[in-house]
Amino acid sequence: MPALKRLALPPLVGLAAALLAQAFVAAVVQLNEWLLIAPAARAVAAADHVVAMTLAVPTLAGLAIGLLRRAAGDRMLQGPAEIIAAVQTREGGTAPRAGPLSAAGGLISLGGGAAVGEYGPLVHMGGSLGSWLARALRTDVTTINTAIACGVAAAIATVFNAPLAGILFAHEIILRHFSPRAFAPVAVAAIVGYIVGNALSAREPMLETVLSASPQLWEFSLFVVLGVAGAGIALLFIHAVLGATHLAGRIRRYEFMKPAAAGLILGTAALALPEVLGMGFELLHSVTLDAAMPSIAFLTMILLARLAASALSLGFGFIGGVFAPAMVIGALFGAIFGGAAGQWLALPVASQAVYAICGMVAVTAPVIGAPVTAVVIVLELTGSYPLTLAALASVSIASLIVSRLFGRCLFDHQLKQRRLDLSAGRSKAILESRSIDPLVETDNFVRLSPDCEAGTALKAMAEAHRSQAFLVDETDLYQGSVRLKDLVGAETDQRVIEFRNRDDVVMLHHLSIWRAMYRIRRFDGESVAVVGDRGTLIGALYAANLIENFLEIQAELRGEEQLRAD
Repeated sequence: MPALKRLALPPLVGLAAALLAQAFVAAVVQLNEWLLIAPAARAVAAADHVVAMTLAVPTLAGLAIGLLRRAAGDRMLQGPAEIIAAVQTREGGTAPRAGPLSAAGGLISLGGGAAVGEYGPLVHMGGSLGSWLARALRTDVTTINTAIACGVAAAIATVFNAPLAGILFAHEIILRHFSPRAFAPVAVAAIVGYIVGNALSAREPMLETVLSASPQLWEFSLFVVLGVAGAGIALLFIHAVLGATHLAGRIRRYEFMKPAAAGLILGTAALALPEVLGMGFELLHSVTLDAAMPSIAFLTMILLARLAASALSLGFGFIGGVFAPAMVIGALFGAIFGGAAGQWLALPVASQAVYAICGMVAVTAPVIGAPVTAVVIVLELTGSYPLTLAALASVSIASLIVSRLFGRCLFDHQLKQRRLDLSAGRSKAILESRSIDPLVETDNFVRLSPDCEAGTALKAMAEAHRSQAFLVDETDLYQGSVRLKDLVGAETDQRVIEFRNRDDVVMLHHLSIWRAMYRIRRFDGESVAVVGDRGTLIGALYAANLIENFLEIQAELRGEEQLRAD
């Protein structure tokens, strides 16, 4: 039966995630048309109606998000970072309520014209669905993690129409390992999502690019320069989002009104520059087509406006992803770069659209921490091998620079702010997330008074078959430890406090396993005292138990990445 569950789960998750992703995207598109967020809908509506809706819709959407946050709590409105944390710490899935609430928040934000992306909510939605189905089938933690990755891959494959990108994203960002045990299930789920997406509706390519000329060899030097500059734009975008989040955090009063205030500012700006509303895919299409481009000055103005709008929307509480905003900003920057090279420097560049696509992935890949996925997206969506090589040149240098100056990605930084550091790998993350508290023995140790005589202490340790005792006063305040070997040869009437271990190790009960292992690296004894926040003795942590638990976690990780059964 366990084997049957593992075989049935990937296609089941792929089917469910694909249907849910299709419904979500269709709902966002329909809301954008009804609420005059979509440019085509705005073009046919009455001017006074457009003005009223432009101001009202983002503001009311922000108010709805603020009320949802206050009712559900911020911890229930989640994104890709929480999916990554659930898998990397092996928590056994996501909170059941978080999936529907986050999806609702994403739908309101995207439908109301916030300058956020749909892929963040889709990643969380697919991952939460995979987690729920795996737990409903009562599978183990490893299978739950694989199911989460399956849901993410299927959602991306469905919406992007790019199954390879979905598979790579799930491995590169969510699982963070390429194992034979996970690859087949994730691939099956992504393929099912791709088939379902194409069966339900005609799938138009996200990047409909027909190049008039392929990149020339000498242009690869420009693609490298574009990668360096794209790293700067990626860092600017990341710090703009973090800066807006910090600014919003300093506003203590009327917290539920912050998204509404951001929506009002967004709507007001859209009266002059409607391009700041929504996900901006129309902008993406306009600059990645090999056709007439807007002026460099106009593109620059739109880029700055989109950057500010996305930072404001994400920082002040709207629910959405950073993937689409980074794509749009990167494509605009690439188009500006290519236009400047051709018009200002008079270089015979092949196509401005090539630079738009290279800029798109050069900015996006460092933001989400998925350079391989970004390059494969270009190959799957354009079908152009020369363009993929050009994108690779830009992505590789941009990802290298941002990783050195900032870190792997924005998601990891968000998790680090929540005290989950993934920079040293998933092994440390899991050990940091596990407390020593369950390993503490509360009665299996020797407790003595500091005034106890050495003879009495020796007898107590011998009867308990222990080589160590803990000293506590009448209020249970910890006073130190004494070792059996230090009492050998002592006068029987000497006070044990005189033989207290000068190299004693003490741990707080909420210390992580990682930090506990670090603390005992030079420890000489069988156990350490575990105390509460006020210094009272709680129990003993035996080094053997700590090391055994450490090795079990390492074995769990190795098992997750191999084909053997649990």
